[in-house]
Amino acid sequence: MDRHVTFERLHNFRDLGSYRAADGRTVKWRLLYRSDSLGKLAGADRERFRSLGIRTVIDLRYPWEIDAKGRVPHGDVGAYHNLSVEHRPYDQADISPAVDPWRYLADRFAEVALDGTDELRRALEIIADDEGPLVFHCASGKDRTGLLAAVLLGLLGVGDDDIASDFALTELATGRLIADWRAAHPGRELRWPGYGRAPEDVIRLFLADLTGTYGSLRSYVTGHVGLEEEVITRLRERLLE
Repeated sequence: MDRHVTFERLHNFRDLGSYRAADGRTVKWRLLYRSDSLGKLAGADRERFRSLGIRTVIDLRYPWEIDAKGRVPHGDVGAYHNLSVEHRPYDQADISPAVDPWRYLADRFAEVALDGTDELRRALEIIADDEGPLVFHCASGKDRTGLLAAVLLGLLGVGDDDIASDFALTELATGRLIADWRAAHPGRELRWPGYGRAPEDVIRLFLADLTGTYGSLRSYVTGHVGLEEEVITRLRERLLE
């Protein structure tokens, strides 16, 4: 099954449907998407996006990223929410090649999970109540987007193996993400060989750390994030069939 929706300038637009939950139901198809930056939409890509009937966009980037790179075009969706889930910016291109790359990324994910509770809670509430279709995205559709996708799929009862497989599908876009970075930064050295990568190891480390700290993903969400149990029920009712 091909989850990728083909665009010219978007590299990582994917459907989150069809994953099987522990209760035997599956995530509905053509209702929930994840993506890289929708600020790149133009021309044929914009028409392709409109054809999906997406009503709501959750943009996980910093406001300064939106100012610099743009947002989904006004008028193309019914609702737009900027929920800047990351609170400690860092430059992946300049990470030392000497660090353990996957441990490093998992630790950055842990920071987002610790700091971004208000934004994560609001995103999950929006997804639970939205009539859809809906898409959430960051810059590359990799880290912030990958974290929210992992938390959401976990709450729906999708197993860690499928969550990890979904996360790693970004690897199919790595070459184009690197090419975009080089085009945007002529003359600058890309120091970190892990740039644009999304191996399963990263999200598995993150999920294991979350379980070790909070007992389970669900306990993290209902405890540290403060999401009401009834919101999880609505998520499952709306997104599973």
